[in-house]
Amino acid sequence: MQRRDFGRLLAGLALSPALAGKTFAAEWDSLLSAARGQTVYWHAWGGDPKINAFIAWVGEQAQSRYGVTLEQVKLAATTDAVSRVQAEKAAGQTSGGAVDLIWINGENFAAMKSAGLLFGPFAQGLPNWPLVDTKGKPATVTDFTLPTDGFESPWAMAQLVFEYDSAQVKDAPQTLDALGEWITANPGRFTYPQPPDYLGTTFLKQVLYGTMPDPALLQMPVDDAAYPAQTAPLWAFLDRIHPALWRQGRAFPANEPALGQLLADGETFLSFAFNPGRASAEIAAGNLADTIRTFTLQGGTIGNASFVAIPFNAAHPEGAQVIANLLLDPEVQARAQDPGVLGFQTVLDLQALAPEDKSRFDALDLGIATLPPEALGPALLEPHSSWMTRLSADWVTRYGVAP
Repeated sequence: MQRRDFGRLLAGLALSPALAGKTFAAEWDSLLSAARGQTVYWHAWGGDPKINAFIAWVGEQAQSRYGVTLEQVKLAATTDAVSRVQAEKAAGQTSGGAVDLIWINGENFAAMKSAGLLFGPFAQGLPNWPLVDTKGKPATVTDFTLPTDGFESPWAMAQLVFEYDSAQVKDAPQTLDALGEWITANPGRFTYPQPPDYLGTTFLKQVLYGTMPDPALLQMPVDDAAYPAQTAPLWAFLDRIHPALWRQGRAFPANEPALGQLLADGETFLSFAFNPGRASAEIAAGNLADTIRTFTLQGGTIGNASFVAIPFNAAHPEGAQVIANLLLDPEVQARAQDPGVLGFQTVLDLQALAPEDKSRFDALDLGIATLPPEALGPALLEPHSSWMTRLSADWVTRYGVAP
């Protein structure tokens, strides 16, 4: 069964709302029947045990509610799954593909969408889609400046926050200039993951937001002629802090878990993460000192959404849509926001929820290190994906060290 888009179907029916609703329900029931017994292979980054455990729990829910088996294919990088789908298309495999669902965003989504490697549109046809806060959280429908057009469905929100040990750092540096001064005054106590790691590159983009004369240009593709002048202040900032980084900038952590471990071990006093609830979750798990707190920079920090997408040749597109819809279920979203589980931010509009569902979020203790939503400040839109590619390559040329 290939049901491409429930929303488009309903829009084309000249039916009363009640009849349209019945038709929608019948279509979804038909899809659920087709999905029962399927095994969905979700290719997702496997570097965080907490996320892996959450995905396993989602699999338990999928099996008990819908008879769908979920298998996580743990990735070191999303590009591994993208390359697999590209290879299958090149070989002429238009059905029965190895990848049913991908955790994706940014340049990987852009590459797959432009190459016609995605199934859909499907997202707006999911029964839980009306609960998504598309107005208050525009990143749920815009991925690194690219409209999603229903070819991917969000499941978590993220925003860059800085983490610090309040026993060692008395005044958190809440501007970029203050951050640079703190780093140089406290040699060895700060670092960032080595680009092209996504979090390391996010740090570069955050600095660029704070140093570029007109950051609105970040929403457009890189202009080769203007790029050197636009990025000169970024490289000047990085040059200034480089000798004061952990290990004098001669080595860098590989990724977010490695960066967090340096903070946990007391090697660094100030760090950052792309999850406002990470620190509280790690404190609750006994992995971080209870003196860790978080802050954001004045003017905002970069925010985005995590999505799932279905390849054009997925073997089990019905089951993949069931999982995408389940990830939007209020119970699942509230569990993901629980700092004892993941501490991810929800993609849902809490005001659109039924009282019993909203109460799940109201009851959450976000943890001692988590800023309340109103204190996070603006979520700056991700730059066009071409900036990430160019900045990563130039960083490696300028500072490259052995991984």
